Amino acid sequence: MKDLSLHILDIAQNSISAGASKIGISIDENLAANTMAIGVTDNGRGMPAEVVERVTDPYYTSRTTRKVGLGIPLFKQNAEATGGSLQIDSEEGRGTMLKATFLHNHLDRPPLGDMAGVMVLLAGANPEIRFVYTHRIDNEEYVFDTEEVKEALDGIPLNEPQVMRFLKEMINENLTAIKAR
Repeated sequence: MKDLSLHILDIAQNSISAGASKIGISIDENLAANTMAIGVTDNGRGMPAEVVERVTDPYYTSRTTRKVGLGIPLFKQNAEATGGSLQIDSEEGRGTMLKATFLHNHLDRPPLGDMAGVMVLLAGANPEIRFVYTHRIDNEEYVFDTEEVKEALDGIPLNEPQVMRFLKEMINENLTAIKAR
């Protein structure tokens, strides 16, 4: 995948497929430590230990439509190419936590990409799911929470085209304010 936001979209899709009603997406850019950490947590079905052990194998997938699953293995490969790592913790019936770390300024770190577009797509396509996106850069933080947005919209659907355009602009403005990279 050409950027990290597409990896995040893929992993969030896994959470949706696992029946999650709440998905947390966090990006923590620590410029002084030269790290970027990306986390995705959910309250979905979770995975048994033997599946967690195999999920980074590109020839393992739980899907029946194809014989390979490249999303998580490619995410792991991108993290490790920068000297980082990928960690997955999951418990059946409780959910899953995935965290990838990258060296921030490493030449092989893919760009972050269009996080505003990814969040609006996820929220608009899955209005029944609560998404909480937290982006930190050093001491600055921006939080996008679909629960708060729904409350402010007072019944106007998240997937209304004008709302989606507004949300994308709002997220982009806030990310620019904290200087997301």
